Amino acid sequence: MLAGSGGSAQQQEAQPPSVAWYDEIPGSICGPEDGPWPRAFTNLTTSEAWNKLSLVSDPQSLAYGTGEKWRADALNFQPFSGARSQDRYAMQQLHVGGRIWTLTAVFDGALFNEFNLPGHLGDATVQHAAHHVPIIVREFLEDLDKKHGGRIVPPPLIADVFSSAIRAFDDAIANDVLELFPGGLHAAIGMPDQQIHTILNDQLVGGENFKRARLCMYGTTALVALVDPDHTNLWLANLGDCQGVMVSETSPQVWSYEVLTRVHNGQNKREVERVRREHPGESECIVDDRVLGAIAPFRCLGDTPFKQPPEFTRRILYNLFPGNRDISLWEEFLVRNKTPPYISAVPEVTHFPLDRSQGPLRRYLILCSDGFTDICGQHQRSVIDRWLRNMPVAGGRSATIPPNRALQLLWQGLGGESVSVSKALTLDLDVPWLDDISIVVQSL
Repeated sequence: MLAGSGGSAQQQEAQPPSVAWYDEIPGSICGPEDGPWPRAFTNLTTSEAWNKLSLVSDPQSLAYGTGEKWRADALNFQPFSGARSQDRYAMQQLHVGGRIWTLTAVFDGALFNEFNLPGHLGDATVQHAAHHVPIIVREFLEDLDKKHGGRIVPPPLIADVFSSAIRAFDDAIANDVLELFPGGLHAAIGMPDQQIHTILNDQLVGGENFKRARLCMYGTTALVALVDPDHTNLWLANLGDCQGVMVSETSPQVWSYEVLTRVHNGQNKREVERVRREHPGESECIVDDRVLGAIAPFRCLGDTPFKQPPEFTRRILYNLFPGNRDISLWEEFLVRNKTPPYISAVPEVTHFPLDRSQGPLRRYLILCSDGFTDICGQHQRSVIDRWLRNMPVAGGRSATIPPNRALQLLWQGLGGESVSVSKALTLDLDVPWLDDISIVVQSL
């Protein structure tokens, strides 16, 4: 999506072609406050733009079957070199009972938080999730397979196990810290600060306790896809505001489009009603469409201060090195924390049967963080349509289009031609101008 000019027509005409106005940059991150405008950018050739986009996003692929059909492509993109991306993705084959399941996922640890709160700031928890969620899902599937002796398991039961695995992962984040204190939180409340500080800040002897506690400080949304070994069933587990889209070829070069997920934030009336129902009489459980007035996602992994009593944060996390010199912003939401949890780690799991009778017709699952939906805006359907039209057909490959489908999709999302992509890649700005973007494209 590329909007119109931010300056007058005369201003635009007077400028050389290697400058950009803020509303020529896709997404909502960049604005007039980042001026003065216009800003310089490097106008790359098409091949230079492809190469730089590929270098920055480091696209990867996973083949999970024979031939070209069964493949997943993914990338992680943040063009500003001064910021480390808070997004992650996962693509793995899960070997369970001699058969192979496929798991793909995107995780969004968020780029910034205007409240300067701990949740959704660092990448410790999102990195932990991208590594360990596939492991725990595999372990739960292995247990299920053993209980059923290799027999076919009905899809609703797999959905329940899928949900349980993700909840268990989240529970372990706080429980691993509470285990450091015999007697749990009640015992920690009675300890002096120095004793808690010594237990947590063990960096000189390996730092395992510190690493455990640090995971409680941050959070991540998650969208996890699971496909069975026969490629006949898809399950999506959603927490937060990542998005899943299915595009299916109904006849050659004719596509259907379906959004498979709902966002879990203050714009979702069902989520607002759920939180208020779980906390009756607490008018400040949601303030300005944010949980406890502080954080946007209503479901996520981590962000423990919103899931544990306030004493967990005050007695444990406040003592984590280097400590909090200003706790006033924390206390603004902790005083509203009366009956936790306020943020749910229960994913919305949806099952989709996959029709295997489509023959040579193609079908793709797109998983993306909200950074991609942000750059597309209201034009996401047309971005995906353009991506599908420009996709190489089987048996042929364009010399100018990379084979990685996620990279192709990102190119179209950034405008689909070298000048717009150059602006998004090389804008001369000393703060991030795009949100982090993770994309997975999986053939089904």
